[in-house]
Amino acid sequence: MVAASIFFGISIGLVMGLTGAGGGILAVPALVLGLGLGMTQAMPVALMAVGFAAMLGALDGLRKGLVRYKAGMLMAAAGSAAAPLGVAIAHRVAPEFLMMLFSMVMLLVAARMLSQGLKRGSKHAPAPERDKPCMLNPETGKLRWTWPSASILAGVGTVSGLFAGMLGVGGGFVIVPAFRQFSNVGMHGVVATSLMIIALVSVSSVASALSTGVAVPPIGWTFIAAAAGGMLAGRRLAPAIPEKGLQIGFGLITILVALLLLGQA
Repeated sequence: MVAASIFFGISIGLVMGLTGAGGGILAVPALVLGLGLGMTQAMPVALMAVGFAAMLGALDGLRKGLVRYKAGMLMAAAGSAAAPLGVAIAHRVAPEFLMMLFSMVMLLVAARMLSQGLKRGSKHAPAPERDKPCMLNPETGKLRWTWPSASILAGVGTVSGLFAGMLGVGGGFVIVPAFRQFSNVGMHGVVATSLMIIALVSVSSVASALSTGVAVPPIGWTFIAAAAGGMLAGRRLAPAIPEKGLQIGFGLITILVALLLLGQA
C-alpha cells in the first residue's frame, strides 16, 4: 500500500509539474480506486497534496522568472470570487449535465492543443503574435497591461472559478489553454503561472480543512509527500521538454480527464 501511495503521488505531482493541470481530478480517483480511501478521506488529502505540490512548483517558477505573478494574482482573485457562484449554479443544474458539458469543452480544448503542438515545427505558420491581446514587452519581458488584456485575464480566472465551483475541477484545464491562446507567453511560463494560481486558490481551502480538524491517514501523508517529490521532478524535467511536447502532453492528459468525467456522468 505504501508503494502504491508513493507511485500515485509521484505520478500526480509529475503531471502537474509538466502540464500545470490535472492534480485534483486525477488525485481523487487515485486515492479512492488505487488506495481504497473513502471520498471523505480522499478529498482533503487530494486538496493538500495538490495545494502543497502547486506551491512548490510556483516557487520554482518564481525562482526561474517564469511566473507572470501579476496576471496570476488577477486570475486567482477573479476565480476565487466566482467560485461561490459556481457552487450556487451546481445546486440548480443537474451535475450529470454539467459534467457532460465540461467534458465536451475539454475534448475540444485537447484537440486544439494537440493540433497546435503537432503543427509546431511544420510548414504551418503560427498565428501572428499581434493578434493576441496579452503581449509581452520585448524590452522588459513583462506583460503589457491594457484594459483589454486585464479584462481577458480576469475573464479567464472567472470561468476557471465557475467551473471549480460547479464541478470541483477546471483550474489548470481552463487557465493553461486560455492563457496560451490569448497571450504570447511560452508554454513553460503558462504552466508555471497556472501552478501559482492553483496554489493561491488552494490556500484558503487547505486552511479551512485543517481548521476543521481533518484527520489525514498515514498513507495520505505518504501520498502528499510523494506528490511534492513528483512536482519537483516535473519542474526539473520541464526545461528539457520542448513546448511542442508539453502541449501534446497537456492535450493527452485533458482527454484522459474528460473521459473520466464522462464516465462519472
